[in-house]
Amino acid sequence: MITVGVFEAKTHLSTLLDRVAAGEEVVITKHGRPVARLVGEQEIDRVRVNDAFEKLRALRKRTTLAGLSWKELRDEGRP
Repeated sequence: MITVGVFEAKTHLSTLLDRVAAGEEVVITKHGRPVARLVGEQEIDRVRVNDAFEKLRALRKRTTLAGLSWKELRDEGRP
């Protein structure tokens, strides 16, 4: 990951996009503070997947079987 200021990012955007396409991540700063991140398209998909997993984990923590056994539920109706 590289960090560049907003002026440098504006001046060298094409070069930065080439680096991002090659797999690097670029953080753009303004007055020394990070304000944006350039990531490749494939990285966005990974972020979406990670977000979906986190939402599922949170849902799982809130979901209970109200005292029922998951094994009993699994075996219900089996011969």
